[in-house]
Amino acid sequence: MTTTPDLHAFLRTRRSIRRFKADRVPDSVIRDILHTATFAPSAHNRQPWRFIVLTDSPAKQHLSDAMAAEFQRDLEKDNISSEEITKRVNRSRERITGAPVVVILCLDMSEMDAYPDARRKKAEYIIATQSAANAGMQLLLAAHAEGLGGVWVCSPMFAQETVQKALNIPTTWEPQAMFLLGYPVDTPPVRERKKLQEIAIFL
Repeated sequence: MTTTPDLHAFLRTRRSIRRFKADRVPDSVIRDILHTATFAPSAHNRQPWRFIVLTDSPAKQHLSDAMAAEFQRDLEKDNISSEEITKRVNRSRERITGAPVVVILCLDMSEMDAYPDARRKKAEYIIATQSAANAGMQLLLAAHAEGLGGVWVCSPMFAQETVQKALNIPTTWEPQAMFLLGYPVDTPPVRERKKLQEIAIFL
């Protein structure tokens, strides 16, 4: 029987994993992970999250090429040396192509509430984004439950149109994040957490 301490230990042992074994992740496992992710809370229960799953090597290569080109253009604007640009771009490519599973998490606003004023429009967009983020965290925990490692990558936020075009997804699906999943090569030690008294106020 799973105890409360066991559950806390499970939640606290999730790590951001960036190095994966080449082992294939079964489709059934991927589907179970996504299904569990959909049990995350969402604003108005609209469930505005959308997922694109890449396991095919050519598809991952195509996405990494498209994102790398935009990443390079952005780095060139930052006046970074060509050697450093090449290093960062290649690392980005390798992370995408080296992960057995790549999941692009998108936000779809089409079923969210519409408001005439800017204040509520902004709030509605934020709570929809928070909803998608909830699903992303649930996805990582579901992967952890399956013995997989995973890492959240924010780069699609900087290349939304590029990702949409590369994957030929609906324009209403806004890329928000990328999750790289696979069986971990190793598990890094826990990084120091801020003390509770530094981040919480009890009234």
